[in-house]
Amino acid sequence: MKKRIIAFLLVAAAALGIICSCAEKQDSYVLKVGALNGPTGMGMARMISEKEKDGIADYTLYGAADEVRAALLTGELDIAAVPANLASVIYNKTEGKYLIAAINTLGVLYIVENGNTVNSLADLDGKTIYATGQGSTPEYILSHLLAAANVTPAEIIYKTEHSELATLLASGQADIAMLPQPFVTSVMMKNENIRVAVDMTAEWKKNCEGETVQGVVVVSKDAVKNHRELVNRFLDTYKASVEYVNSNVDQAAEIIAQLGIVGSAAIAKKAIPNCNIVFIDGEQMKTALNAFLKVLFDASAASVGGKLPDEKIYYTR
Repeated sequence: MKKRIIAFLLVAAAALGIICSCAEKQDSYVLKVGALNGPTGMGMARMISEKEKDGIADYTLYGAADEVRAALLTGELDIAAVPANLASVIYNKTEGKYLIAAINTLGVLYIVENGNTVNSLADLDGKTIYATGQGSTPEYILSHLLAAANVTPAEIIYKTEHSELATLLASGQADIAMLPQPFVTSVMMKNENIRVAVDMTAEWKKNCEGETVQGVVVVSKDAVKNHRELVNRFLDTYKASVEYVNSNVDQAAEIIAQLGIVGSAAIAKKAIPNCNIVFIDGEQMKTALNAFLKVLFDASAASVGGKLPDEKIYYTR
């Protein structure tokens, strides 16, 4: 009898060891996360700064949407914060390998001017506009609103990175540009002649239904399949990070500057309240994105990857 009990305990211990080993293996996985400098990076600031303590993810900050797009198409990232339309493009191009888990940024685009000739979209007719975000949400928002206002600019010149365009504006090499926050705040602090001419979010609300959804969080289907609990933990931590940034502006601004997401704490502090950093998931996410992507699709099917995604594009818990 004693031998049977010992044998049973050994088998039980071995089984428990296997279970624990599997749990440890899954828990020890580190998610590979990408974000863009600017509002999406700002919302993640606290969790990036505490990555060693949390052990949830490794983070890479990118300067342009094309860099994140390339990393997603090659499957290098488990999670990424990207422009809303790019999430649809990636979903279509990868046959559903990346799902949208949350909205993280609403409207942040502004037309700014070094001068005082532009006070409405109509005033952009025949003028040269500088912008960023070609091939992603900003381009399609600009194109849609210009068409709605029956405005034809002389030329739209796209720059790859927001910081490059901000430098051109601050130095007087560009006079009219569309930029997102926090770069609007940055350039206005460097050049007192720069002013906000048109709020593109307000214009969208005049001409379209729903919100301008600038950014979303996508998660790979493989990560959900193999590390669902860890993905959910990441999303909870991200939501808490967004709430922290919006509620603790002074402290968050310091962290954001230390991480290099924004040039200085002073800029970050002034910009955070205007960056529309959010965390929206579930049915509210679906409603807002369905309406926004439909507007983009009607304007240009290519903007969302050729076709509107179905409901399977969403990851809900």
